[in-house]
Amino acid sequence: MVIKNAKVFTKDNIFVDADIQFGEKIERIGAIERSADINAAGCYVIPGLVEIHAHGAVGQDASDGDVGGLRKMAKYLASNGITSFCATTMSLPEETLTDAMHVIRDYERDNDGAKCAGVHLEGPFLAAEKCGAQAPEYLVDPDIGMFERLNEACGGAVKIVAVAPELKGSEEFIIQTSKVCSVAVAHTAADYDTAMRAFESGASHVIHLYNCMRPFLHRAPGVVGAARDCGATVELISDGLHLHPSTIRASFAMFGERAIPVSDSVRCAGMPDGEYELGGQQVFVRDGKSTLADGTIAGSTINLMSALRNVVSFGVPLEKAVASVTSAPSKVIGMQDEIGSIEVGKCADFVVLDKDLNVVNVIIDGRVVE
Repeated sequence: MVIKNAKVFTKDNIFVDADIQFGEKIERIGAIERSADINAAGCYVIPGLVEIHAHGAVGQDASDGDVGGLRKMAKYLASNGITSFCATTMSLPEETLTDAMHVIRDYERDNDGAKCAGVHLEGPFLAAEKCGAQAPEYLVDPDIGMFERLNEACGGAVKIVAVAPELKGSEEFIIQTSKVCSVAVAHTAADYDTAMRAFESGASHVIHLYNCMRPFLHRAPGVVGAARDCGATVELISDGLHLHPSTIRASFAMFGERAIPVSDSVRCAGMPDGEYELGGQQVFVRDGKSTLADGTIAGSTINLMSALRNVVSFGVPLEKAVASVTSAPSKVIGMQDEIGSIEVGKCADFVVLDKDLNVVNVIIDGRVVE
């Protein structure tokens, strides 16, 4: 197939006028003397978005252990330009998580669904003091054996595992698991020194920066300061509720290409206001805001394309914003050689956007999503 007359987002993080020829992989970028299968005149063509933190959507949750539900979630994501995602779990009993791992392992995408790039294991190795919307009764100290069992259950697909570095056994856990996947600091009351030790031990990522951790203070910079100093990548929940737009702008200025917007979407994403469930807890959605009964924000109701639009509306340049939801997250999960940028030989995963960043077409592995 050929896309013609587009403004193509290149690996150099700029837009250029170009055509793209592709099958399952990208074959050629430039002026192509063939008729267009897709005429993208007046449109942007960007890499398919890579969502590394999505629990659920359209009434489904990655922790449900339901392959039909996972497919529905994947279809919703694909329709919104997310072509690859990490199925993100909650803190739950090991037996429940194991069932979810088996379903994720056996998931095969339909033609209209996003690709599951792996598992983001958010919990249960988190601190009760900063549990947020994670059910405290399911939290445990870092357990290498449990991690290995869950990773085996999903066919070795864990791409990110979260840990609170102040917990007993966390240092050895980080040393060992960082040999297998990205280790993220999350849901933690760690101070700067404790966080720095975690990064020195092998942690390299921070889940939803600022949320469920100590604040960034001038004499106590905490995880935020440690992440800045050690070169970690950081997630920013970009729904306009978890973080003020000024915080988003400041974080991009502070972290540059290491700032990664995420949705942290839960099963009520793409659904009307009402009552839902998250990790065994009741969730209430009102005016698009998801909370527990006590008012604690519980994930978000947006998707990553909405996050991209939000970040741009907050003042982040389009080029930086696009890179932050494509190439940057692909590196966190070690898939930068396959997805995340438009380069010859990589997967033909694209999103065609109009000038207002509305989705016109989505292509996954060279096939147009209907």
